Amino acid sequence: MVVKNELIVEENLRCAMRFFGNATGSGEVRSLDGAVAMFSGLDYGVFNIALLTRRVTGNDGSLERCLAEIAQYFRQRTLRWSVWLCEDLLEPKARRTERQVFHDFGLRSISHPPGMLAAELLPPVHKLPVIECRPVCDVSTRVAFAEITSITFDIPFTVSHAIYTREGAWKGEYQGFVGLVEGRPVSIVAIVPAAGALGVYSLGTLPAFRRHGYGEALLRTVVAEHRRKTGLDRLVLQSTEAGYALYQRMGFRDAAKFTVYLTR
Repeated sequence: MVVKNELIVEENLRCAMRFFGNATGSGEVRSLDGAVAMFSGLDYGVFNIALLTRRVTGNDGSLERCLAEIAQYFRQRTLRWSVWLCEDLLEPKARRTERQVFHDFGLRSISHPPGMLAAELLPPVHKLPVIECRPVCDVSTRVAFAEITSITFDIPFTVSHAIYTREGAWKGEYQGFVGLVEGRPVSIVAIVPAAGALGVYSLGTLPAFRRHGYGEALLRTVVAEHRRKTGLDRLVLQSTEAGYALYQRMGFRDAAKFTVYLTR
């Protein structure tokens, strides 16, 4: 059976997001009716995440019922939570009322990160700098991953520290890497092998080191190693606006539509 590209992107994302339910040691991953919820144990909405696990066919109330169960789950734990919605899971009738339904549940859209897929990476368009790649495997690399995440994605350091510095956070499919230049951590990326693809997450570089190719160099190094280990060539990700042009140059193309909803 041929799996549609958008479903590969969505399934890889669901696997990746489980990281946030397990990272702090005080959260959980919970399967719901038609959805899965990842509670981080923190009062921080973007790390308390729900995703649909099946298609919504139309105006039969199924989206409302799914959101009601998600809302009940999170409201017992926190007031701050989010939904990563793959628009491709909604049939046209459901899409027409989607925004109003989410609004009625107290959720507002905050971003529309395109899901992208590359059959393989294109060659670089210019010579890339040398960067040392280290897996997240000890205190120093966990702290570096947390600090760079905090700076590049504008996340409070206390939150980032709680998510990324616990040793037990890194026992699953979510594999982190830190890129160093002359011994200084400057860039990060995470890779998740799932759904027949390598998922790329958390690619970021410190502001002072941007526009030199360090992020791309780190990503290519990590992907090459994982291709050797897994035999997987296909890559997926959800792009930020800042990274979109880079990903296109590397061979990624739009494959799925996402909207991120956050509690108001």
